[in-house]
Amino acid sequence: MIHIREIDHVVLRVIDLEKMLHFYCDVLGCPIERRNDAIGLVQLRAGRSLVDLVPVDGKLGSAGGAAPGKEGRNVDHLCFRVEPFDETAIRSHLGANNVEAGELASRNGAEGEGPSIYITDPEGNVIELKGPPAS
Repeated sequence: MIHIREIDHVVLRVIDLEKMLHFYCDVLGCPIERRNDAIGLVQLRAGRSLVDLVPVDGKLGSAGGAAPGKEGRNVDHLCFRVEPFDETAIRSHLGANNVEAGELASRNGAEGEGPSIYITDPEGNVIELKGPPAS
């Protein structure tokens, strides 16, 4: 069984980064926590969680398909914080339910860098299962 503790972060694909930063930072009060312009990623603190903004013309964004729009894909993926994070048990549970899991990688989340695995739900939405930050 997988035990979800909370939403760690949501990744939004964006066309106009400056307008989105104004909205999320100035209007909603989410401060910039981390910025990596080399790959096209701005992480905003939203309480205990993060909202990641990924410009579609950046390195990460160009890997995600079409630009967001009224009929387009605006959410890149949703990340659940899983506790405990037991890779073997998670893979076993997913396999028993015919869910293919991606490779284990260390990725940044609301609590810091730690293990994560990507999966896809039945309608194609990407879900990240995130473990605790590395010690």
